Amino acid sequence: GRRALDQEACFRALAACQQAGVSSPLVTPCRTLHVATQLRNVKETRQHTEEEVGAFTKLIEAMGFTGPLKYNKWKIKIAALRMYTCCVERINYDEFFEKCTLPDTLNSWFLVAQLHVWMCLVRMRQEGREGKYMCRYIVHSMWEDVEQRSKIMGIDAIHRKEAMKAMTETFYAAIFGYDEGILSDDCVLAAALWRNLFNRQCEDPRQLELMVEYIRKQMQYIDALDGDDLLLTGEVKWRPLVEENAQSILKVVKPTYNDAGL
Repeated sequence: GRRALDQEACFRALAACQQAGVSSPLVTPCRTLHVATQLRNVKETRQHTEEEVGAFTKLIEAMGFTGPLKYNKWKIKIAALRMYTCCVERINYDEFFEKCTLPDTLNSWFLVAQLHVWMCLVRMRQEGREGKYMCRYIVHSMWEDVEQRSKIMGIDAIHRKEAMKAMTETFYAAIFGYDEGILSDDCVLAAALWRNLFNRQCEDPRQLELMVEYIRKQMQYIDALDGDDLLLTGEVKWRPLVEENAQSILKVVKPTYNDAGL
């Protein structure tokens, strides 16, 4: 009986720590207010100690904790911030508003931003424990940015809290829908876009088709990027919404060599 109580107390403590470590979201990103975040130079350190991942390790990881990783954790956090910054500063939001007939609002900014954040999360989840650790801080960076933007815009604390709650629900619902869509056919992905990006207000199937193609080509493009480079730099470049040369999105065929290396 006492052992069961001790375990229950332990789980409660872990859950409380997890909640304390997750940043609360905010609803007012402003695309015209680019909050410059200073990136510090962090010495890259590779940790050579490989860890056996047992059942307990998996449990505490699922609750938000990780043990030693292949790369320094601070380095991964900085790369996560850079990757989020690529989702904000390397996207032509006006083009998305125009092509998708989205209102030029803060909410539209967030919907486009979260789409690109989600694509980064899909890519980094492929990089094992380090990638999942990085995903946490990509999302953390997003909420920090949204909160900062809302403060700059003068939104009071009460409305900020309400907006953040709504955006949190929107974000995780979108992530679930997009995950299902990327693993399914184009119809399922289009339905997820119609619900989340277009807020059920798209009447032009060509707009849905454009966005489905955009996501498919974008995922193909970032899937081909080196995982270690992404973990260490966070640098992501995006294909344009509309390609001038459709052939440019095809993967470059790597040269093959014979046994003599020729």
